[in-house]
Amino acid sequence: MKWFYEVVYRYFRAPWDIGARHELVQLVESGRIKPGRAIDLGCGAGANTIYLAQNGFEATGVDYASAAIDKAQSRAKEANVKVNFMIDELTDLKKVSGTFDFLLDYGVLDSLRLPQRELYVQNILPLTQPGSLFLLWGFEYPMRWWEKLIPFFDVAFYSGEIEERFGEYFEIERIAGEIDFSKWPPGFAAYLMTRKGEIR
Repeated sequence: MKWFYEVVYRYFRAPWDIGARHELVQLVESGRIKPGRAIDLGCGAGANTIYLAQNGFEATGVDYASAAIDKAQSRAKEANVKVNFMIDELTDLKKVSGTFDFLLDYGVLDSLRLPQRELYVQNILPLTQPGSLFLLWGFEYPMRWWEKLIPFFDVAFYSGEIEERFGEYFEIERIAGEIDFSKWPPGFAAYLMTRKGEIR
């Protein structure tokens, strides 16, 4: 799939490249997510990362597609903001280090196959500390049989999957979501999670 993202980001505007996302903007503007050290996991062309930098965050964006990082760096320069963009693989992180106050994932975890999702969890946990907030957005709905046959199609979160994968480590709040089978993909969910443990 990496080649697909390299081509899309190098030669086109991705259909999901629509600016800073609604849930993120709402949480920042309400003050629920406060400026701090932030990382955008699978940042793509950098819209969310740049938004965070513009709002006082020390922002890092990571993506495995070099074309995405090139585009993100160019946009950050145009916006006159400082962002630390890097190329890395979220299921095998080699360059990202330290912990973050806020982590963001818009549509990355749901693009991974089920065996890769556990690797993702184990790689992002060291980036958190007690009290870290994690905003996670992805497709979530009961998949129909024919959707499972579509090559390269994302596997939607199944009901309860986020609680199963993250419940041991995070307090989980589902802050948005809907299912409408007249649309395709028909459903999504957004979760705001807080890393468990004592804040020292």
